[in-house]
Amino acid sequence: MVPPSMSLASKAVLPFSVLTSSGVTQRPVSVTASLENKTSDGRRKFLKLALGNLGVGLPTLLGAKKALADEQGVSSSRMSYSRFLEYLDKDRVKKVDLFENGTIAIVEAISPELGNRVQRVRVQLPGLSQELLQKLREKNIDFAAHSNQEDSGSLLFNLIGNLAFPLILIGGLFLLSRRAQGGLGGPNGPGFPLGFGQSRAKFQMEPNTGVTFDDVAGVDEAKQDFMEVVEFLKKPERFTAVGARIPKGVLLVGPPGTGKTLLAKAIAGEAGVPFFSISGSEFVEMFVGVGASRVRDLFKKTLNQLLTEMDGFEGNTGIIVIAATNRADILDSALLRPGRFDRQVSVDVPDVRGRTEILKVHGGNKKFDPDVSLDVIAMRTPGFSGADLANLLNEAAILAGRRGRTAISSKEIDDSIDRIVAGMEGTVMTDGKSKSLVAYHEVGHAICGTLTPGHDPVQKVTLVPRGQARGLTWFIPMDDPTLISRQQLFARIVGGLGGRAAEEVIFGEPEVTTGAAGDLQQITGLAKQMVVTFGMSEIGPWSLMEGGAQSGDVIMRMMARNSMSEKLAEDIDSAVKRLSDEAYEIALSHIRNNREAIDKIVEVLIEKETLTGDEFRAILSEFVEIPVENRVPPATPAAALPA
Repeated sequence: MVPPSMSLASKAVLPFSVLTSSGVTQRPVSVTASLENKTSDGRRKFLKLALGNLGVGLPTLLGAKKALADEQGVSSSRMSYSRFLEYLDKDRVKKVDLFENGTIAIVEAISPELGNRVQRVRVQLPGLSQELLQKLREKNIDFAAHSNQEDSGSLLFNLIGNLAFPLILIGGLFLLSRRAQGGLGGPNGPGFPLGFGQSRAKFQMEPNTGVTFDDVAGVDEAKQDFMEVVEFLKKPERFTAVGARIPKGVLLVGPPGTGKTLLAKAIAGEAGVPFFSISGSEFVEMFVGVGASRVRDLFKKTLNQLLTEMDGFEGNTGIIVIAATNRADILDSALLRPGRFDRQVSVDVPDVRGRTEILKVHGGNKKFDPDVSLDVIAMRTPGFSGADLANLLNEAAILAGRRGRTAISSKEIDDSIDRIVAGMEGTVMTDGKSKSLVAYHEVGHAICGTLTPGHDPVQKVTLVPRGQARGLTWFIPMDDPTLISRQQLFARIVGGLGGRAAEEVIFGEPEVTTGAAGDLQQITGLAKQMVVTFGMSEIGPWSLMEGGAQSGDVIMRMMARNSMSEKLAEDIDSAVKRLSDEAYEIALSHIRNNREAIDKIVEVLIEKETLTGDEFRAILSEFVEIPVENRVPPATPAAALPA
């Protein structure tokens, strides 16, 4: 399997940073920290004391209420009227207290179930009849009628009993919410129910954010563009004197992890001005309108409020808004016009030189063996962002510590790259047939790629499983793939089909496996791109991919699909199939014509489980001549890679 190229996440996130110019007096926040802390602490102590006393006193009050109820003859046990009459006939009733105008009776009766002990029960009477009173007199049973009036103490106990649980519940929820919010702010702070709309922006009053342009590497063009922004913030009078207007906003556009937020902090650190920062996710709340309220509060998730604050009826001078996003294509054009975000700075994935500079920054505090070359690592990591490279060196340092080494070696770097791109290392296969099949599959990739002009050279062939792949063939680009020719794209399709071609030639068509599923998916996508995006087919130099086809909106994708004629769609499918079939025939011919070399390489690969690119090319050169354009010069970084 050929490792897939890294895909970029596509979230539309707009983290904001607000910088205030040192040349303009601003009053962005109201500082009442000391008073609010004191009142907040006093309020918290009072609440805890009140709830504690309520929790201690409640059982006592409920107990007193129960005692009073017992005195008044209120009982929780109940008895049916028919059973009461049965007990009355059997002379088991000792005393009867009548309440509620004779509709409720509290009866003291001898219960056989309780060992003939006296039990107080409550009986619902249909009414106070003369027959019942006569019967009670005949049986010489003590009975009495009680009025409905209750004393003030009973009313108080009933009121406290009814309100106690809601008060405890509300107080507990209030304390929990205060603790969850970290106790921020006063009565109107974000931690209180009335403070949902308050801004949660992190504010650094100190001019130094701890980050300067020296900490940012690999984005020289963006840094150069931001030098002017720093000058605006440091000495705004130099520009305003000649009538220049300070930019209202700068939009950083680029994939995740390329250093957009780090650049914003570096600007504040270089200019020495107060710095606010807030993430786009903090605009999202469970209540509608809270996001807009937080944007409004940051300046003193709705677009109108941001536009008004930046360039509306109420101007905010001396403030530069720096926003970062990886989906500038879905932003409203009203947000991107001059006067709001005056400048757009592209922060893309670094090239090989930029990756080397980033590795120097992140590797400054790490120890490396002499055999480790940052230039080699940069060559092996095309498409890695700054965050990816920082994670790579950190993973290598963790591996070195786990293995008891005092410095990071090439082995740790190699394993870290494999882990980040392909996944965790699995258990090496021991089954002879499966191991042989995977070995032929991977050697098929390597052979077809190496013998097809324009393909990248082999860096490593391994049978060590990683992630979902049972084996891997790694190719290292000779230079950054900024501009790729048709020959190079076609060679990649041939190399991708080499695994399936090896299975068919070596084991026969009935024995081909599902191992090539990922390869087929990649080469199909690449062939379709050649036809519909790059115009590299007999259809002609047309761009057949409409913008709506890649939209996140389902309706837009359907409209783009429907705008294409059936004949054109059929021609596209035919062109894609023709490219794939042609590449597969070339892959089959490479496998058939180099069977002896393949068997030898597979034999060595099964024994060693991993072959470096140099070892692979040395064995292959004994049987066939490698195309000139695919030969690796001795001085290239690939030759220095470890086994």
